Amino acid sequence: MNQLRITIILLLSIGITYTGYSQANLIGQDSTRKVITTAVPFLTITPDSRAAGMGDAGVATSPDANSAHWNSAKLAFIDKSYGVSGSYTPWLGKIINDMSIFYLSGFYKITREQTVAASMKYFDLGEIQFNNGPGVNNILGRFNPREFAFDVTYSRLLTEQLSIGGALRYIHSNLTGAFSSGGVDARPGNSVAVDVGVYYTKPMVSSNSALSLGATITNIGAKISYSDANNKDFIPTNLRLGGAYKTELDAFNSLTFALDVNKLLVPSPTPDSQDKALLSGIFGSFSDASGGFSEEMREFSVSTGVEYWYNETFAGRLGYFLEAKDKGNRKYLTAGIGAKIQKFGIDVAYLVPTNKNENALAETLRFTIMMYFDNRAQGEESVTDQ
Repeated sequence: MNQLRITIILLLSIGITYTGYSQANLIGQDSTRKVITTAVPFLTITPDSRAAGMGDAGVATSPDANSAHWNSAKLAFIDKSYGVSGSYTPWLGKIINDMSIFYLSGFYKITREQTVAASMKYFDLGEIQFNNGPGVNNILGRFNPREFAFDVTYSRLLTEQLSIGGALRYIHSNLTGAFSSGGVDARPGNSVAVDVGVYYTKPMVSSNSALSLGATITNIGAKISYSDANNKDFIPTNLRLGGAYKTELDAFNSLTFALDVNKLLVPSPTPDSQDKALLSGIFGSFSDASGGFSEEMREFSVSTGVEYWYNETFAGRLGYFLEAKDKGNRKYLTAGIGAKIQKFGIDVAYLVPTNKNENALAETLRFTIMMYFDNRAQGEESVTDQ
């Protein structure tokens, strides 16, 4: 276990881990070398159990306390005054018992049109022991690698159907402490980034349903370094597009179908890809794949899910995530359940790989708990009504 953990840490520290954290890739089973790589890939890991149960789809689903991660614009449509949410995700739980991700988020509705939020994602990689040889005298020390990101988010209604949002994020990644090797001084990495998002939802009264569309670009920010200014890696700037269709079957039963597509807006792996500037890397990511247009299309991953609610009290969820074989080869089925009782809510999710590669979240349960409060005055005037 220690050897696997050290391998993971070293891969992370030199910035060659791809965004999905595929365990198969981490232990060297993938030799295609077409997988797009970034630093701090923990930023893209699904933090909450609701979206995790729907195949990691969430850019256009109904807003909740975790919307800041999926699409900051959704928060303007939330129907509560304020709320908080906490999530726990085991990591590599089948083989290591002290790696996990914690996510804490909260929102506050300033007016009918404006909502603010704050959230923090914390990735604990457990304690490791650094050695420079097999003997007891070669022990260099122990360290607990950790990463975290802190966000503040603002969302505003533009019309009764359209909203925009943005977030500012501080990122800190300390993977090796003061450990140095081969003349390279390791140090924590730091960066800042922003998100921008748009959300549209349109009720369809005649069919008792609603169609929602969402788009967001997340983690637009400076490269990060774990050593010196000459060695910097892109952070996982990501484009997410999607839609959701909710239909009320009757007074007690509803179904929501969701579909997201994702693309990392960072350069495809080439000898000079890490030398590109931020904007050239973003815009060039649509046309730099060595295999041309067909390979560019394979750089999109797909998340799809369905959510069932009974009386807005009990929920069941299914989802599927699909990624091209030469771009990470993540394929997995997800399932989840949820419940709401007055101000409280709980969600649980479970993941099952559907290919031969193992997954860091395989056969582990993920938990989210929520609390919502509503103290809005009835009939509050809105600028969108003027």
